[in-house]
Amino acid sequence: MVTFNTKNALKKKNNRKLILMLVLVLSQVIIICTNTQSLYAQVPTQTVETTDSVFVKNAGIGGNNTIDLLKRVQRDCIDYKPDLTILMIGTNDMNSVKYVPLEKYKQNLIRLLDTIKASGSKVLLMNILPFYTPYLLTRHPKAFYGEAGPEGRQEAVNKAISQIAKQEKVPLLDMHHYFASVGKIGLDKYSLISNEKNTGKTDGIHPTVDGYRLMAALVYQRIIMANLPHKRVVCFGDSITKGDGSITRNSYPAFLKKLLAGK
Repeated sequence: MVTFNTKNALKKKNNRKLILMLVLVLSQVIIICTNTQSLYAQVPTQTVETTDSVFVKNAGIGGNNTIDLLKRVQRDCIDYKPDLTILMIGTNDMNSVKYVPLEKYKQNLIRLLDTIKASGSKVLLMNILPFYTPYLLTRHPKAFYGEAGPEGRQEAVNKAISQIAKQEKVPLLDMHHYFASVGKIGLDKYSLISNEKNTGKTDGIHPTVDGYRLMAALVYQRIIMANLPHKRVVCFGDSITKGDGSITRNSYPAFLKKLLAGK
């Protein structure tokens, strides 16, 4: 006799839905990474007005670390009464003169998450992006990074972020994986991290405009797939969140706003 397992059938149906959504995301990534010029033509950077039902705040400030975010979490995040806070922080903690030792970084990140969650906001946490090491070492001597080196220090930070996300029961978007896998990080003009060929800058840390588009698309997909609230969204972080500082032009919060407003 053949029996029908409803639970397994539903699971297979959900898996098919998940696969279809992932195919959609990956197809968008391929377009971004292989056809930059056509993407510029397809996605205008002119102002798109937010609908009354969607609010997105760009709360990124250049040079911030976890200490800075703790100082302004009330003013720049909680006071906006977000139902969702998108948090990316750690690049300056591990990678600037505002270096924060790993254990202190962990404590600060947990405090941030607890404070934001206590306000009633859900949190979507992102890990930190890959960088182009030769550019990085023009800013800081190799000795600054200790025995682990810049890659080892970044790996430790991202491992800590993953562990804390599980501990705090908040969703984690592995943005590092996407950029490392398809971002062509280096000197290629199609790199999604800024370099001399695509921005005229020996940057190596901040996304290009296409990089911000990719971030927004992936954040949007996670919001929808995880059924996260998104009527009032605060994007909280450092200069990678800030982008050009706008909510209408070239930052991941600006592109995210367009996606949410057009849903």
